[in-house]
Amino acid sequence: MKRNAITAAVVSALGLLAASEAHAAAFALYEQGVSGLGNAYAGAAAVAEDATTVWWNPAGMARLGAGKHFAIGGVLISPSTKFSNGSSQTAAFSNPASTGTGGDAGKDATVPSMFYVMDLNPRMHFGVGISVPFGLKTEYDSDWIGRFQGIMSKVETLNINPSLSYKLSETASIGGGISYQRGKIDLKSGVNYSAIVSGALGPNLEGQNTTSVDGDAWGFNIGGLFNVAPATRVGIHYRSSLDYKLDGNTSFSNVPAAFAGIPAAAAGTSNGNVKLDVKTPDNLSFSVAHKLNDQWDLLGDLTWWHWSRIKQLPVVRTSGPANGTTLSTLTFNFDDTWRASIGANYKLNGPWTLKLGAAYDQTPVPNAESRTVRLPDSDRYWLSVGAAYQVSRDGKLDFGYTLVSAKNADINNDQTATGGGIVNGSYKAHVHVLGVQYQHTF
Repeated sequence: MKRNAITAAVVSALGLLAASEAHAAAFALYEQGVSGLGNAYAGAAAVAEDATTVWWNPAGMARLGAGKHFAIGGVLISPSTKFSNGSSQTAAFSNPASTGTGGDAGKDATVPSMFYVMDLNPRMHFGVGISVPFGLKTEYDSDWIGRFQGIMSKVETLNINPSLSYKLSETASIGGGISYQRGKIDLKSGVNYSAIVSGALGPNLEGQNTTSVDGDAWGFNIGGLFNVAPATRVGIHYRSSLDYKLDGNTSFSNVPAAFAGIPAAAAGTSNGNVKLDVKTPDNLSFSVAHKLNDQWDLLGDLTWWHWSRIKQLPVVRTSGPANGTTLSTLTFNFDDTWRASIGANYKLNGPWTLKLGAAYDQTPVPNAESRTVRLPDSDRYWLSVGAAYQVSRDGKLDFGYTLVSAKNADINNDQTATGGGIVNGSYKAHVHVLGVQYQHTF
């Protein structure tokens, strides 16, 4: 696929195309800047403390004042995702010795971000953000028992978000922006060649299928920020869905030579082009920030996610002898979800401010039958701590750490009809997130 030249240059120069074990709901990433990490991003649409407000609520740019505001940061995400077998059943005609649990499917990754805001006049600000809103990577041992349902899954995105804000009054502002997003999905799974021909060529004939697609999408975000009392600020923010039309290719390894004489089997395992259409979830946030006194700030947030947009995602062939047929279908059957968080800041004497927060992040996966090995998601609980250090009048460092604990999740995914066997058992997962950010006003 040809990639937009400007986007490719940004990716190459800044390394901002990243993937990770997603640890917000499904494959969403919350690490849009680091200053909110220590609060579990509580009050994110209301705090407007630095240039990261471009992402969380562009109306907050009106609160940053005159001058130019710059923030650059990154987080290290270290996940662990382990499967424990229950009563899984190996796929028909497959190698009975390949029954491993896949090892640790979580892989370390870094997620960077960069934001810039400047005043255009006393009432209007312009800003732009570059960040990674969605990411996922799970990878199992290639001979594990669930290999026909998935070995490797990776989602990569890059979002560029120019925005404007307008100050309506001393107590109210509005803002909005446009998002250009680049996305890429890579999938790898085992292929049960013996099952394709019902064992006619003997058992244990296996290979792998690798699919890679990418493309662009556009969206928008709008928000408002209001002082409802002298010490209390409320933010409302909406970020739209993006409609991806992804194109790419698929290839098979170790295809039996005998398939050349079986037209249906040869067509079904031929290399060629494919497409995949994906609509990302939109979301709506309600945030509050309350200044209790000179030392304490209290924060809260409630965000609704429209994950039910994602039910079944067919990968369709667009070339070759099987043109127009479905190569495979990614079935998720997601439900809509809520995320709730609370947090606080404590101003110490001197340049230090301490941060803490907690969050509950609901999974969109409805049950064990819908849970997939590619995305074994479950409800998440965040415990966060952090600190901000004022290094100078114009510069500040933010540090944050979060432990994300996932509720143990059962899986009972039956793909016997398509040669994938039954994966039955449970997942145990947790994530360590460590971030640092520098912000400067000039």
